[in-house]
Amino acid sequence: MGIKLIARLAAVASALIGVSILAWIFYPILVHELKAPPTLTFLSPIPDNEENDKMGALDYTKASSWFPKARKTNFEKTKVSSYRLSISRLNIKNAIVSIGGEDLSQSLIQYPGTAIPGQIGNTVIFGHSVLPAFYNPSNYLTIFSTIPTLVKGDVITLDYDGITYKYEVEEYFEVDPSDIQILNQDDNDSYLTLVTCVPPGLTTRRGIIRAKIVPVRST
Repeated sequence: MGIKLIARLAAVASALIGVSILAWIFYPILVHELKAPPTLTFLSPIPDNEENDKMGALDYTKASSWFPKARKTNFEKTKVSSYRLSISRLNIKNAIVSIGGEDLSQSLIQYPGTAIPGQIGNTVIFGHSVLPAFYNPSNYLTIFSTIPTLVKGDVITLDYDGITYKYEVEEYFEVDPSDIQILNQDDNDSYLTLVTCVPPGLTTRRGIIRAKIVPVRST
């Protein structure tokens, strides 16, 4: 076989590999965009133009980067600094949730000022995400990559201070990064909100799972 033919075959093989890699990267993004629900827009404070210009350069492993304009409030002080989250359908088991922490590469983060599990209000938990192909339920940099696949009725459990609370998924929706109404508290019941970036591997929008506590039924 001549050297020129070998070179041509090598070039074709390299091109095919390159195309395959690009397809592998962009396919889940395309699928997500085709299936994504309409982006909801709430009447919430929106960052100014300078803030918008900076958002693309933010470090999203830091919880403070997600909603820099949001006003933080304080709930009842608690001696508990962390608790555990599990989602059996996604193979997430006993993931650490830090209350008011900062580093999303080390744990999930409960947003400061949101209700503690089991209380009336809205517990808001942030998690990092990447392309689903890299999903590892034990790695905090990938842990929330597949939460958009949760559906109504799926169960999320929070083990807080010796008590296990169960929440059932009610809906999935997406919002712009500037919409902070998802942080609002609700005095009607106990709710759980999971937040991550979407589409997979990008930070264009926020993917939101909204769940409601399952009442303990007496026997």
